[in-house]
Amino acid sequence: MKYDVLIIDDEKVLADSTAEYFNMFGVTAYVVYSANECRDFFKDNTAGLLLLDINLGDGSGFELCKELRSGFDIPILFISARSSDDDKIIALNIGGDDYIEKPCSLSVLLAKVKVVIKRYSKNARNEYANGRIAIKFDSKQLYVENEPIKLTSLEFRLLSYLCENRGRVLSKQELFDKVWQDKFTGDGTLNVHIRHLREAIEADPNNPRYIITVWGEGYKFEG
Repeated sequence: MKYDVLIIDDEKVLADSTAEYFNMFGVTAYVVYSANECRDFFKDNTAGLLLLDINLGDGSGFELCKELRSGFDIPILFISARSSDDDKIIALNIGGDDYIEKPCSLSVLLAKVKVVIKRYSKNARNEYANGRIAIKFDSKQLYVENEPIKLTSLEFRLLSYLCENRGRVLSKQELFDKVWQDKFTGDGTLNVHIRHLREAIEADPNNPRYIITVWGEGYKFEG
């Protein structure tokens, strides 16, 4: 399931009330209280934004941010009662999009979250890019190391769906339903298309970095 916001905070009462407030105003929010619960969340769910506390019962929010940044391209807002300049510098340097001091008015926090989600979702709909590949969704164009790569319409649709759901394991059945839709296909056809995409985007298709096989479950696009 996809949520607008994932709140990661071991202060349960505050986290629960924040999520309840967000949900009241149409921003779907889910709460976890530890780093391990956050990892479990991403096995079956996605989120458009993370509200991450620096102090977690089972680890540092800074370390969790580093870990998430290696696999997900999601805006991360740090929330913390700690307000030192060093914390703010670290948060921004490891990929945090902003640093919000507790206590913070829920209305102000909600407004900031909405702005970030709107800005990020607009960019995400139009383009995905990292150091090697760029996908222009509007023009249906793939670039690898700044060189345009030709894909069939179906290959581009498959790549787009994988990319838009990056970080989440997609079953073969979901790919059949969402990409091929009502057209009959099977494992062999999917495997051929996955191989073609790997040959297009991977530096070493036999050791893929982006399109990962999750044995017995499906495929996952690593951002």
